[in-house]
Amino acid sequence: MMKRIGWTMVAMAVASPAIAAAVQTPRDLLVEAAFNDRDKAVALARIDRAGAGARAILAQKPDDQDAAIVQATATGYRAKLTGDRSGAIASRKLFEGLTQRYPRNPEAWIGLGAWHFGVINTYGRIAGRMAAGAQKSVGLAALTRAAALGGDRAMFLGLAGLLRIELDPDDAEGVRLTEAATHGTTPTQIDRYMQRAAVAVLVPLRAGDRTAAQRLADRLLPLGQVS
Repeated sequence: MMKRIGWTMVAMAVASPAIAAAVQTPRDLLVEAAFNDRDKAVALARIDRAGAGARAILAQKPDDQDAAIVQATATGYRAKLTGDRSGAIASRKLFEGLTQRYPRNPEAWIGLGAWHFGVINTYGRIAGRMAAGAQKSVGLAALTRAAALGGDRAMFLGLAGLLRIELDPDDAEGVRLTEAATHGTTPTQIDRYMQRAAVAVLVPLRAGDRTAAQRLADRLLPLGQVS
């Protein structure tokens, strides 16, 4: 549900995570759709496969946190690409439930924060709240919680930082989180991707070009390169 507001050559330095084709879990499918796919139809098909796979896992193992996160994220990604209001609200409710059920899972919190910021970025604060219940204060609290629970992981620091910069390039805490991501730990492909994304966004920020930084953050966040 994020608007597309431009591109900069700095993004070419951020390599997308490479996912092996041999074994693709529901999470792998989401990662590929979020960071590798450019075509909307291709991304949607992959997101639907991820969601179906997650639901199948949950049918057998209702307490599987990873599958629950993937299901909520796939629901949100589909709504973002299609503009489906009911899907967006369903995704929000899933993430709200996950933060209550798994209050120490940083992915649940980053998903909730990304949902609020994504809707506001697309529709604005007033329209976003009226249409789907998006609130900046709730999103900020969720991103802060995710970054704290994620420790020094570049994934959570980078996502929280770039989401804040995408909405407001003058956000000092967003800049701080983005800078912290450049020194964070990178145990997964997404951590490494977000660390490179943070480094890239800091280039225009340090040059004083806040508009370019905002556009680049938008482009480097999940689904930012889907046409």
